[in-house]
Amino acid sequence: MNTNAGKVSVLVLLDLSAAFDTVDHRILFHRLENWVGISGTALNWFKSYLEDRTYFVEIGNCVSDKISMTCGVPQGSILGPLLFNLYMLPLGQLINSNNVSYHNYADDTQIYVSLTAGEHGPVDTLCHCIEQISLWMQNNFLQLNSDKTEIIVFGPQTQRQSVISHLESLALKPKNQVRNLGVIMDSDLNLNSHIKAITSSAFYHLKNIAKIRGIVSKPDLERLIHAFVSSRLDYCNGLLTGLSKRAVRQLQNIQNAAARVLTRTRKYEHISPVLRSLHWLPVTQRIEFKTALLVYKSFHGLAPKYISDMLEPYEPSRALRTSGRGLLVVPRVNNKHGEAAFQFHAAKIWNSLHEDVRQASTLTMFKSRLKTALFTRAYEN
Repeated sequence: MNTNAGKVSVLVLLDLSAAFDTVDHRILFHRLENWVGISGTALNWFKSYLEDRTYFVEIGNCVSDKISMTCGVPQGSILGPLLFNLYMLPLGQLINSNNVSYHNYADDTQIYVSLTAGEHGPVDTLCHCIEQISLWMQNNFLQLNSDKTEIIVFGPQTQRQSVISHLESLALKPKNQVRNLGVIMDSDLNLNSHIKAITSSAFYHLKNIAKIRGIVSKPDLERLIHAFVSSRLDYCNGLLTGLSKRAVRQLQNIQNAAARVLTRTRKYEHISPVLRSLHWLPVTQRIEFKTALLVYKSFHGLAPKYISDMLEPYEPSRALRTSGRGLLVVPRVNNKHGEAAFQFHAAKIWNSLHEDVRQASTLTMFKSRLKTALFTRAYEN
């Protein structure tokens, strides 16, 4: 999404109710054969996975009759998201035909447009696209839950107001913040609400963990902290590039408190030696770790195309010592908002790494070398 000055972006988070449960097997098999080109033994494998399934209800000693299932994809399975994506293939073409951008994975679908303030054409197109999506879903035994479908407008406050007013005139109600795959996004894209939610949840769990630390071994206590606290600090932290020092300090306070609970360190004792003894990367380096990992995956075809497209390899016009070192072009930016962009921050972090780290031959080797480099940068510089 383009959030440059003068631009406003509208994001719609579509809620597909009962999506996995209503996948029609006949339609799915038709798409597997005619859209993807799967036939013969491979198609029969898919059929054997989905056909001849039954369901029943059991309450105590009472069991209902078994009913054959002609629709539905098992959730929680490896094939579940893949089969549902195949089922939803025509939806992408429908969205593209309206010149609307989109991202989707399984039943999480997002559509968005960028426009200049006061320009209403893209908004009307977006609304028309939503109507077509709803009709397409009805024809394919799916349902678009309009009550849970959320809309948010990004951009400068003065410029996004006219877009909000136009959306409201079309009976659409934008929100100031939405939850997108577990991340709370607000119209200003400062992620303050998301950081507040992480802080509240992490300290709640940390308080409960502290109550039982006397009856739990230290290794088990550390596992609990990683499961309930560290996981929250690390989840989608690639979005936190260019975060303000104040915001980073809030997240670092969580990690510091977790280390004190684990090691029984008092409040007035310096925490850096404790973090180092635990071999925990500070929050800033954890963000850099995730960012550099995304860059490495992009270079090796392991990341989504929309991330790879944001990274431009550095290729000097003439032979220089920097040629062939796997560096990235650092884009020019005009303000601090530009410096917070993934393209800028990722390129700076990647270029700052030693060549031995960037040239790691395997993902496992890269992670090991990267953590060592960031650990040294955090505690020995």
